[in-house]
Amino acid sequence: MGSKRLDRRTLLKAAAMTPAVAVAGNGAPALAATAVVADLPDISWRLQSGFPAGLDAIHGGAEAIAHSVAILTGGRFRIEIGAPGHFVPAERSFEAVQADTIQALQTCSYYYIDKDPAFAFGTALPFGLNARMQNAWITEGGGAPLLDSFYAQYDLTALVAGNTGAQMGGWFRKEIHSLPEIAGMKMRIAGLGGTVLARLGIQPQELPIEATYAALEEGTIDAAEWSGPYGDETLGFYRVAPYYYYPGWWDGGPSIHLLVNRPAFEALPESYKMALRTSAAQAARQMMARYDVRNNVAIRSLIDKGVQLRPFPTDLLEAAYKASFELYEELAAAHPRFKTLYEPWKTFRDQIYQSFRVAEFSFESFGFAQQAKGL
Repeated sequence: MGSKRLDRRTLLKAAAMTPAVAVAGNGAPALAATAVVADLPDISWRLQSGFPAGLDAIHGGAEAIAHSVAILTGGRFRIEIGAPGHFVPAERSFEAVQADTIQALQTCSYYYIDKDPAFAFGTALPFGLNARMQNAWITEGGGAPLLDSFYAQYDLTALVAGNTGAQMGGWFRKEIHSLPEIAGMKMRIAGLGGTVLARLGIQPQELPIEATYAALEEGTIDAAEWSGPYGDETLGFYRVAPYYYYPGWWDGGPSIHLLVNRPAFEALPESYKMALRTSAAQAARQMMARYDVRNNVAIRSLIDKGVQLRPFPTDLLEAAYKASFELYEELAAAHPRFKTLYEPWKTFRDQIYQSFRVAEFSFESFGFAQQAKGL
């Protein structure tokens, strides 16, 4: 089949023929536009990314959203993108969205578990859902209305705008062989993964990603996690911490979100809301594909550079699993909002784990084993 260049003229011609949002053959939303009506307003937003511009796979998702929204609205809805600290200090970006100082923030929801542990559900929980499961839970499994109700209590609307897929377990300056060896280690890690590791003896450190390399190099921290091979290679951690552990059991399929000022979102014309939602969904799909392709290349590159891949010791994983679900029960007992999300999330997780074990796991495990034999 031939291809057609995606530009404003093409989109507007399609929109003139139908007011519906176009849907790709696989059921995913595709870029489409409703007709631009003369009386629709010119609107300018500011979107601050929580990720440095040099991390193109993830920061690029914000740029893709702004570009698509501009096309879909005939240039009437413009979104200016800023790197961390560009519009407001990075550590104040959450409050800036709430105050409408910026209208949107590209971030991971679990960065804000200090405000409420339920923010973890928007991104990932240790030993939780992989990327497909996370998408299924939010999109079709009942997660979306639960999350929307939660975010509304903070005057936010949250749009899924990406996923990295299952992440690696981080960079360690020294090799670890068993659970007791991690006691006292300082590790840069976010989310509930850090809370769980603290119960196992690690001292979690909250560091901006820009400061993490220097901290590893100087020995201020002993380990650091970021994402996966592509992003980690870009940041250069392999130069100062040669042991690369897996899996990142705290980030099995973490969603990236646009946290949007809720009143600002509700004030948008319906066609602009649809443009923003559609653009975020398209960016999410593209980000996942980009990470899958680039991680595939980067992990080979890292091995060629002398990186030592290591699985986490079994006793560490088993202790972390047990500690994770003990933590969830404690949080559910102490935080009503966490409980409201946790109970249906846990039911969904348990059921989809059972179904994935049948076809998905058996297909992958057999194929992986055969490929490893050179077949």
